[in-house]
Amino acid sequence: MENILIALRAPGPDLIQMGPFSLRWYGLLIAISVLIGVNLSGELARKKGLKKSLINDLLPILVLASVIGARIYYVAFEWRNYTGINFWSSINFFNLNIPIPSAIEIWGGGIAIHGALIMGTLSVIFFCRWRKQSFWDVIDVLVPSVALGQAIGRWGNFFNNEAFGIPTNLPWKLFIPYEFRPEIFSTNDYFHPTFLYESVWNIFVFTILIFLFNKSNKHELILPSGTLSCLYLISYSLGRFWIEALRIDPLCLGGIPPFCQGGLRIAQLISLFLMFAGFLGMWRIYISKKTLPDPSLSNGRIQ
Repeated sequence: MENILIALRAPGPDLIQMGPFSLRWYGLLIAISVLIGVNLSGELARKKGLKKSLINDLLPILVLASVIGARIYYVAFEWRNYTGINFWSSINFFNLNIPIPSAIEIWGGGIAIHGALIMGTLSVIFFCRWRKQSFWDVIDVLVPSVALGQAIGRWGNFFNNEAFGIPTNLPWKLFIPYEFRPEIFSTNDYFHPTFLYESVWNIFVFTILIFLFNKSNKHELILPSGTLSCLYLISYSLGRFWIEALRIDPLCLGGIPPFCQGGLRIAQLISLFLMFAGFLGMWRIYISKKTLPDPSLSNGRIQ
């Protein structure tokens, strides 16, 4: 008898369907992540001595920039799927098929967290310049929410039957319907639940960041500005690097899908870069005993 500890199976992407309107699990999970993030980061900002309203003002800009960045990043590396006969898609609105460019059909899936991190970071830099705030103080109260939001948002991949790993016979596994399987794995039923691996890893990252933040807030530990952000870059990227190796749908730079044969997995390259940036920041803080330059100001210092 096959030893099965957990066999996950998605009920489908739609939570509620009412005529032409539907509420998707992915959208609901993103909304929950944002709501939790606003409240959590607002509370952390208050404890750090920042105005809670600062986070409320930043979040709409940050969320919009992150979503746009995540989509642009994904489409850029999957452009072959959005050109030619695939350029146009459509939405059904009261039985009318309205044509739209498929590249903006974000509700159909296709966003990348690294694109969100890049564009989100840029939005925080410009916001801090506008409000004359320390970039590192602001980003340090955001990264715990980012890690928790990633943990929640990854379950959207589960409901969409996407971002899964290679076939597995482990006691924990994910059933993928035939229509969502790559052709070479059409006879395989169960795959690595890489969404779950990353969700659990991000909860671990979140727990570490909150623990250290609270220790610092109680003055039991000295954490210079930027430390939590550097730790996030290192810890998240470390997990993403090995989880990405299991996925069968990586974004590739060259190579042949689904495994980037002859090419490179973009997420792994970015993860290595972010880990390096995180270690470089920690070296500057704790070895060189210098503060991190503030990218929100041209001279690197708050005036």
